[in-house]
Amino acid sequence: MTRTLGVGVLGMGWMGQLHSASYQRLKYHYPDVNVEPRLVIAADPDEGRQQMAVDRLGFAESTANWKDVLSHPDVDVVSITTPNFLHREMAVATAEAGKPFWAEKPLGRYPSDVADVGEAVEQAGVITMVGFNYRYAPALQRARELIAEGALGEITHYRSTFIADYSSHPDGVLTWRFSFEQAGLGILGDLMSHAADMALYVLGPIERLTAQRAVFIPTRPKSSGDAESHFARAAEDAEHAPVENEDYVSALLHFAGGARGTIETSRVVVGPHVRYVVEAHGTEGAVAWNFERMNELRLYERRNQDAGYRTVYAEPGHGDFAHFQPAQGIGMSFDDLKVMEAHQFVSSVVSGEQLPGGVPDAVAMMQVISAMERSCESGVWEDVGEITPSMRMSVEGVA
Repeated sequence: MTRTLGVGVLGMGWMGQLHSASYQRLKYHYPDVNVEPRLVIAADPDEGRQQMAVDRLGFAESTANWKDVLSHPDVDVVSITTPNFLHREMAVATAEAGKPFWAEKPLGRYPSDVADVGEAVEQAGVITMVGFNYRYAPALQRARELIAEGALGEITHYRSTFIADYSSHPDGVLTWRFSFEQAGLGILGDLMSHAADMALYVLGPIERLTAQRAVFIPTRPKSSGDAESHFARAAEDAEHAPVENEDYVSALLHFAGGARGTIETSRVVVGPHVRYVVEAHGTEGAVAWNFERMNELRLYERRNQDAGYRTVYAEPGHGDFAHFQPAQGIGMSFDDLKVMEAHQFVSSVVSGEQLPGGVPDAVAMMQVISAMERSCESGVWEDVGEITPSMRMSVEGVA
């Protein structure tokens, strides 16, 4: 029997719309899940987005008050896709209301916010999912499988780079992402959330690390009030204000399994748009994946060393590829990864079993981020342990 699942979404920007579409696509890609998501109510303070949610996305109703979603009798699950400063309050309230939720990372402005969400979820016993969508790329799933099988031997080296140019122009508007009050951490909470989670997902726990950070564009033009996107630019004569959080972070890692690694993230590089590279090297082989070529895996096998790296294309049998495409060479998209994530969430809700990718994993990721934050301040190696209160680092501009 097909079960109806009432959906409420908090925040109807790009990610809120993508969550909504992902729920609707489940029946096409995962018919065996036997769930019929129904878009019940969407919340957003903007009237235009409220109307769009009803007219274009198919929600039964909309509201300006997000708490209306939590109290709605027909809402079974909630998506939280608002800016960072709202995540903690919304996630804690949703857990206390007993509603399973799928939230975008980083679940709060600072690591301590995420610890609060983790505690609320544990006490309420609700199922959760967090937006670690890159985990689900089929080629990367294949890489993780090869590592787990021991096909690459003992893993000794790990490297990850997640660099983007979305804030690289100095005339880019000073949006909420650059504010301590609204965003909290900068690139540490944004792209580093993905990169740290991926390192844990691929190789397991990190014991110690040392990190550095910088601000390369120390001031930005103030928003005129109608520019919400961090892609927006202001006029050259616009008034400027300080950037309050970091543009760049890199770290050296000691994994519990013995591997050594590096992670580098930046939002202000000039050139790459979204270059997310993950590499692992073992005693018998190596793998490399780049989001720019999401459907390809570079594989090196020592026994075939004269042949060098070869390209392995995602295919049925690699992760959930077969639910979307029938054969090698037919590419998948970023949006497909969110459908996979929705399936992981709904499957957890239906079974009552917390599958990987939920709030417990977000807390583990934020333990790493917290250690990076401490190291950026102390300048020394830090152990990865419990989350500590944020220090609101005194960031420095770099000429």
